[in-house]
Amino acid sequence: MAASLLHTVIDHARRAPEASCLLWQQTRWTYGELNTAIASVAVRLQRLQLRSGDRVALLLRNCPQYVALSYGVFAAGGAVVPLNAQERASVLARQIEHSGCRVLAGDPHHPEWQRLQVALGSSDVQLLPVAITDDETSVEAFCDGAAAAVAEFAAVDMHALGMLIYTSGTTGRPKAVMLSHDNLRANTAAIVQYLALTSSDRGACVLPFHFSYGNSVLNTHLAAGASLLIEDNLAFPQVTLQRIADHGCTGFAGVPSTFTLLLGRTRLHDYDLKKLRYVTQAGGPMPTSITTRLREALPNAQLFVMYGQTEAAARITYLPPSMLETKLGSVGVPVADTQVTIRDAGDALVSTGQVGEICVRGPGVMLGYWADAEASQQALRGGWLRTGDLGHMDSDGFIYIDGRAVEMIKVGAFRVSPQEVEEAIASLSGVQEVAVTSQPDEVLGQSIKAVIVQAADASLDERAVKAHCRQYLATYKIPKTVEFAAALPRTASGKVQRFKLA
Repeated sequence: MAASLLHTVIDHARRAPEASCLLWQQTRWTYGELNTAIASVAVRLQRLQLRSGDRVALLLRNCPQYVALSYGVFAAGGAVVPLNAQERASVLARQIEHSGCRVLAGDPHHPEWQRLQVALGSSDVQLLPVAITDDETSVEAFCDGAAAAVAEFAAVDMHALGMLIYTSGTTGRPKAVMLSHDNLRANTAAIVQYLALTSSDRGACVLPFHFSYGNSVLNTHLAAGASLLIEDNLAFPQVTLQRIADHGCTGFAGVPSTFTLLLGRTRLHDYDLKKLRYVTQAGGPMPTSITTRLREALPNAQLFVMYGQTEAAARITYLPPSMLETKLGSVGVPVADTQVTIRDAGDALVSTGQVGEICVRGPGVMLGYWADAEASQQALRGGWLRTGDLGHMDSDGFIYIDGRAVEMIKVGAFRVSPQEVEEAIASLSGVQEVAVTSQPDEVLGQSIKAVIVQAADASLDERAVKAHCRQYLATYKIPKTVEFAAALPRTASGKVQRFKLA
């Protein structure tokens, strides 16, 4: 069986210890230094008596330390549970408890760190504080070199759990995708193959590592022995573009809102981006107008349109850049060793061009949902992953997305549960009923809309509702639009008709 992600990095460190690996702020980590940091983390976790298969939650922004912790958990025999650094303590605590984490590794300067400790209460979760500051990110400051020198890495069972990634909101029944070490390896190898990544590449990542897409950008570059410029966000797009130019990055990954923002707020031709060999786009459909503008702004870069899900370890299909014009609107063909079929409600294959549910089979498909046998059985019927996405296949085998069969709202790179937002708004005094839906958004693809029925004596306004939401929800979950209505549209059986809310 092929080597794990961990042992691929170890091999790069042995063969080229001085090769650049991670670039962040003013810091540069080599593969040798990353290997030392991984070993140090493994020792610290072993001192906490981490056992094989134990889960370790990570609460850090994008930084080299996050990478060392993630791979260090692998080295200690544990499974990584990446947490959304923008979430609130109540949600983070729920995920930590649901996944049964033994250790929480995170930045004690995180704004939710203290509240999270209170929310965890008397649980036996052990803390591993890892301070992240902009002016002190060296390997020496992070790790215990003496301990790293005597570290012993655990053997990696490729079929064992490697990572748990939460897909959404987490109210009611949280869903955590179980990915084995081989799921991660196989999908990483498929992406490396079609992007033709080599050790001479230098990617730029602005996507959070705790997301499947960001995690795949990280893993693919390490697997190829390449280097990665780590960015925290796109709050200052001009600064990010200048860093990409200064470092001679050959690749860049984004979601539709990333490129809408860059094209709307910057002039890409003002920056020396001639070394950009490829650009990847996933995380939802991108308007063809944005695709066209992006190609015009970056004529030297190949644009890969991609489609995937966390349940498939990241990537399901990709559209070869050479087919972008002839298959405009398609998300392409399956990645290596992966099969895609289109099926109707009765699981029968549909005809070419007919819309049905996209179903996937391959080595990247998840083990199932953590502690949720019922949801796992529904999603993995007959050995095929039911994506919940509707699409069709043309006569050449290219896939097209036609919509979603489920109600999750995709705000930029984030997936938001309508029920979670409804629960938060419903706790506001004066709200009699509330329903949440999506609406088209030029920048984010979709944004959140809330429709509220007020109690008889209430006098709420949009500002009060949003202020209340800010106390309980991550910023991206706050409704962009709040409307008030006399009643909610419902079916004869009393179910809210979300499509009428828009």
